[in-house]
Amino acid sequence: MLFYRSALPLSRRTLNYLAGVIRRHRHSLGSRWRALNPGRQALLTLAYLRKGETFTLLGAGFEVSTTTAWRYVQEATQLLADRAPTLRVALRRARADGHVYLIIDGTLIPIDRVAADRPFYSGKHRRHGMNVQVIASPEGGIIWLSPALPGSVHDSKAAWIWRVLHELEAEGWIVLGDKGYQGAQGVLTPYKGRGKPDAQRNANRAHAQLRGRGERAFAQLKTWRILQKLRCCPFKAGLIVRAIHVLHERELQATARR
Repeated sequence: MLFYRSALPLSRRTLNYLAGVIRRHRHSLGSRWRALNPGRQALLTLAYLRKGETFTLLGAGFEVSTTTAWRYVQEATQLLADRAPTLRVALRRARADGHVYLIIDGTLIPIDRVAADRPFYSGKHRRHGMNVQVIASPEGGIIWLSPALPGSVHDSKAAWIWRVLHELEAEGWIVLGDKGYQGAQGVLTPYKGRGKPDAQRNANRAHAQLRGRGERAFAQLKTWRILQKLRCCPFKAGLIVRAIHVLHERELQATARR
């Protein structure tokens, strides 16, 4: 096996943050010795999430077993996901930031499944995956990410299951969504059908311009290569995206301080 030095496009502040979270967790457990110190465990986790490396390769690079690499990543990912904001907290922060409206959309996290796994198959995307609901700011920033559901679940149903639309309506938000949310209460969607009058076509054009900025949230998520295709338990997708959300927020804070 060959070894080489590599780099992660992440800041030192993000590494130090995760290392601190792990260090405090170990102290609470009374853990005296580990194969990797908190800083190395944090780096291992970031390499897994950002680059999508397999546990076998990560274990070899960090000189630990595959099982140990898996256990360390699972532990750190859970610690990060526990720090992700709840929907109510995220909406309050969005209000404090002065956003006028929000954008809701669903994304499919591809998974490594076979054709027989029908519950995970998305007819819209024509592939297997997990449905994650995303609330984005008008500028395309990530406000909140939902837990994951099988890819066959429709966006509007997923939003209903997680009570997203109920919370948005209760907070009095103006919400833009695509045609997948047609008929959902409190969501402004484009007009359907052909031969629409000019007023409806103009409204759809304005709606697309405002909602299109939310696609930036998906672009930010997909820079974390682990989300390009999950090869773990599909139901860990929600855990992983919430962990990435926390790390992404730390990266934004680090960039703002420069």
